[in-house]
Amino acid sequence: MMGRSKKFYSPRRAGLFNISMTNKIVAANIIAFFIFLVIISLNSSLADYIFLKPSLILKAKSLWTIITSMFMHAGLLHLFVNMFSLFFIGNFLEKIIGRKRFFWLYILSGILGGIFFVLSALIFQNTEISGVGASGALFGLLGVLAVLVPNSKIYLIAGPLIVIVIQAVAQALVPSSLASTVLGPINIIANILIIIMIFAIFSFNLRIRKISVPLELPMWLLPIVAIVPLSVIALFIDLPIGNSAHVGGLVAGLLYGFYLRYKYKRKVKLLNRYFR
Repeated sequence: MMGRSKKFYSPRRAGLFNISMTNKIVAANIIAFFIFLVIISLNSSLADYIFLKPSLILKAKSLWTIITSMFMHAGLLHLFVNMFSLFFIGNFLEKIIGRKRFFWLYILSGILGGIFFVLSALIFQNTEISGVGASGALFGLLGVLAVLVPNSKIYLIAGPLIVIVIQAVAQALVPSSLASTVLGPINIIANILIIIMIFAIFSFNLRIRKISVPLELPMWLLPIVAIVPLSVIALFIDLPIGNSAHVGGLVAGLLYGFYLRYKYKRKVKLLNRYFR
């Protein structure tokens, strides 16, 4: 699990070939986003061949979109937030479980997240709503970390989530007659605030860092805090967040995490000595 062969340290691995799997996946997401964006801008009907649309999946059509939707995002901000999270969480986990395991965990978590998204759409009868994003795969990574290093500390940047909720409330309350006038500026301000909050966490100034509303949590608690409150809010407000995909990815990660914890008991015990 945590061991590496001598071949891994070969000088031939230097340079481009030594880029982590995480960073390669980040690059793949960015490249795919712009390619898909060009395709959709040329023909909007092709979105059904990229986005995950439950109504099509339930008819056994466009099944490949369970994969393509993982590498597409709703916009630049959505892409930035997910890739920002993937860069830090992914590189940490990859050092623990290795490249190959990390790659397949990412893909399978995203697939299970997509399946949960489709099933949720079927249950709540909103099968025409499409989904995109790497969030399901990201929650799979969090699930493994929550099991392997439950006591390690991580910051949840709560500020952007608060802004997204406020943004959704505004969209629900603003009359349709004023939507084009009011919601445009609100969305621009919200996007700017989210970016500022994300970068504020890196400031050495504690006052500036508080702008991001950072919550230091043990790893085992992070997925719960990230899913449960938003799921409750989503019962009353239509949030632009696929919580069902998050749950699906998390389930995949937890299952794999418990498998690794059982198979590599001694190594996991040694690993956790660093995170008491």
